[in-house]
Amino acid sequence: MLTYQLSILGITAAAHRLWSHRSYKAKFPLQVILMVLNCMSFQNSALNWCRDHRVHHKCSDTDGDPHNASRGFFFSHIGWLMTKKSEEVKRQGNSIDMSDLYNNPVLRFQKKYAVPLIGTICFILPTFIPMYFWGETLNNAWHMNILRYVLALHATLCVNSVAHKWGYKPYDKNILPSQDILLSTAMLGEGFHNYHHVFPWDYQAAELGNKKFNHTTYFIDFFAWVGWAYDLKSSSEEVVRNRAE
Repeated sequence: MLTYQLSILGITAAAHRLWSHRSYKAKFPLQVILMVLNCMSFQNSALNWCRDHRVHHKCSDTDGDPHNASRGFFFSHIGWLMTKKSEEVKRQGNSIDMSDLYNNPVLRFQKKYAVPLIGTICFILPTFIPMYFWGETLNNAWHMNILRYVLALHATLCVNSVAHKWGYKPYDKNILPSQDILLSTAMLGEGFHNYHHVFPWDYQAAELGNKKFNHTTYFIDFFAWVGWAYDLKSSSEEVVRNRAE
C-alpha cells in the first residue's frame, strides 16, 4: 500500500503537477525525492511523460493527442502504448517547448540513467527490502511488487480513459474530461479532471483543493510548510464558482 501511494505521487506530484504544468516550484532536495518516486512508478522517463502530457492538453481528444479518447476507451487506456505514434502526434510533440525540463539537471540525470535507476527503484529495492527486513519470500515479495506496479499503472491510465468517458462536468460540458470521485481516491486527487482541463495551472488540480480526496495536495502543502515547495499556483474561489455557474 505504501509503495503504491509513493508510485502514484511520482506521477501526480512530480511528472504531472510539478514538471508538466509547473503549478508549483520545488527546491533541489524535493526534486530528487520526486525523481526517485517517479522512477518507482516506471511510466517512461519524466521527460517523455511530460512531453506527452503537454501535447495531450494542447490537442486534447483530437488527432494530435497521444491518447485521444475520441478513438475509443481501449485506445485511450492502453492501446496508445501498443502502437506507434501517428505523424500528427509526432509533429505536435516536436512543437512542444520542453526547454525548461531539459534544463533541469535532475531530469537530465534520470533520462541518462533511466534503465538502472528504474530497474533498481521500481523492481529490485521494493522486492529485496521486505525480504531483508521482514523475512518475506522472494516469490511473495516479487509478485506483490509487480501487483503494486500494475495497479498504479492502470490507475494512472484510467485518467486518460475513465475520466474522459464517465462522470460529471461542472466547468465545461463541451469537453470529454469529467469528474470521478472514485478515480480521484485511487489517484490521490487526480480524478477532478473536468476542473483540471479548465484550470490546468492549479497545483491542487481540484476545485477549492477538495482535499478530502486529494492527498497529493497534502503532500505538496507539507513540503511548502517545510520550505521545499513554493510559488504554489491556484485559482481563486470566485473564478471557480463563476465558471461553475
